Amino acid sequence: MQQTDWNILSILEWTTRYFKSKGITEPRLEAEVIMSFVLKKDRVYLYAHFDAPVSREERKILKEAILRRVNGEPSAYITGNKEFMSLNFHVTPAVLIPRSDTEVLVEKVIELAGGRINLKICDVGTGSGAIAVSLALNLKDPVIFATDISPAAAAIAKHNAELHGADIKIVTGDLLEPLRDEKFDFITANLPYIDAASYELLERSIKKYEPQTALLAAGDGLEFYRRLIPQAFECLNPNGYLLFEIGCEQGQAAIEITREFADSYIIKDYGGRDRVIVARKEE
Repeated sequence: MQQTDWNILSILEWTTRYFKSKGITEPRLEAEVIMSFVLKKDRVYLYAHFDAPVSREERKILKEAILRRVNGEPSAYITGNKEFMSLNFHVTPAVLIPRSDTEVLVEKVIELAGGRINLKICDVGTGSGAIAVSLALNLKDPVIFATDISPAAAAIAKHNAELHGADIKIVTGDLLEPLRDEKFDFITANLPYIDAASYELLERSIKKYEPQTALLAAGDGLEFYRRLIPQAFECLNPNGYLLFEIGCEQGQAAIEITREFADSYIIKDYGGRDRVIVARKEE
């Protein structure tokens, strides 16, 4: 690439081709995300100023980021940010990167809430706080708690709550143990649910960079939920709901372990795969 070509568009096009040659999914999007990070601008800016020059120092930072990406490091950890429910969340390797499939859980809670105010909610294993913060900003004056066993994850969730001005009480502890005396209208969870065999089949970048403790679960992958469900049943108000994310092949097994609830059902993600269990406590 000649120096005269060092503008936003030419570098974006080169990076897209390079990412594609390395087998990176959605190479154009990845190129835009990294370019936006380096330039400290949003993606709209890239197209509004496609002929703007990219400085030597910016090119140096960009090159380092591109190399990290082709070596398998997720863009979210390179940039320190990931979008979820149209909000930007700070992420580090201490927390799982939020996935768009988890948005169906948030959307279902909003639907079930039906515009009610002051609902009391707990997000268990909150990680980056993506679920808790999204609910705080999309419901009417909710009272939201969030727990995580990892102090590092709890600190990131706190940072994200402050970043978005979300009033969330974040507690460090195992599942619902720190809040056993509280009662909730909704309990949400995206706990580790990947069994050992399935974990070995994950993409290399996931296994290398994302926290194993946020992904891997014993046995068939539902052990954390087997521990959570009795706690959640005790902590839910009558007609309260537990919603939790599962693997796409765990639907029926997960329904079985919620039989104490009045009713439970599966909702699918945007790809049509089983993704979330919704369980309602009797009135």
